[in-house]
Amino acid sequence: MKTWSEVAEIQPLASRIITNSIKKDRISHAYLIQGARGTGKKPIALLLAKTVFCTNKSGSEPCQECNACKRIDSGNHPDVHWIEPDGQSIRKEQIDHLQKEFNYSGMESNKKVYIISDADTLTVNAANRILKFLEEPGKETTAIMLTDNSQSIIPTIRSRCQVIDLRPLNPDAFRSQLMDAGMSDRDALLMSALTNNLDEAFSWNADEWFAQSRKLMIQWVEMFSGHSNDVYLYIHNQWMPHFKDRKQQEQGLDLLLLAFKDILYFHIGRQDAMAVFPGQGEKIEDLSMNFSQVQLLDILNKILEAKRKLKQNVNPTLVMEQLTVQIQR
Repeated sequence: MKTWSEVAEIQPLASRIITNSIKKDRISHAYLIQGARGTGKKPIALLLAKTVFCTNKSGSEPCQECNACKRIDSGNHPDVHWIEPDGQSIRKEQIDHLQKEFNYSGMESNKKVYIISDADTLTVNAANRILKFLEEPGKETTAIMLTDNSQSIIPTIRSRCQVIDLRPLNPDAFRSQLMDAGMSDRDALLMSALTNNLDEAFSWNADEWFAQSRKLMIQWVEMFSGHSNDVYLYIHNQWMPHFKDRKQQEQGLDLLLLAFKDILYFHIGRQDAMAVFPGQGEKIEDLSMNFSQVQLLDILNKILEAKRKLKQNVNPTLVMEQLTVQIQR
């Protein structure tokens, strides 16, 4: 999404809210853009930053060609600052450094834009620090916070931002887009359930690490269906060595979520919706014999709870151990 017109096709409400404020010269001092992965948070943040600094705008549309637009695209604009998680969280020291920047005027103008990615990973101390800016904003400063987990944003931050909700994208339309670009039907079905980003989908589909992730996920589920006593050791010897950082761990849980959804879909006669086991009637039938619908709903909730714990920086090995025990009950 390079223009507000393109944003309007996918996120019409978000585009209308932001472009109306641009036209009225009332850009908010702080935005909280929330939505699932692939819904366009980063492109919208970049487009908003370009709108602030572009020297050759046409209405609300940045030109994409001026020096400012090009440097924002390349990540080299001196007055556009990205804050990314340091490890699994955004720490107080990062916000302290950001606040020092607040005290200086812009390098090329008095305008500044700060984009905080994965704002839900702010530690408590970091979140409290960022409130100082939100409570006492500079006239020419705009903060943009991005999150796919809005429930983890503290209310005092939310109340000081203009909240932009991005709607989920249509997975069927994205699946067709992947197939039109050359991906197989089966792979497109899985990828459209995991992401809405075309480049990301093709990158994962060609990645050996991701292929191994799929194998480990299927093995893990099959161990439960067989009531294996080795599943706990499997977590330590196979799962954790493969899923090393938080994003990988979350992706592993996403795959598990889809696998157990497939088993539930088989129970209720929705084989057309299966993403992990399409066309594997015998395997999915065997798996379904080991789980009731009530058990499956409980397992899905437990996996979602495990994802929330990872977001809260709970030790990932402990998270997987607890999930294993909960499913074994």
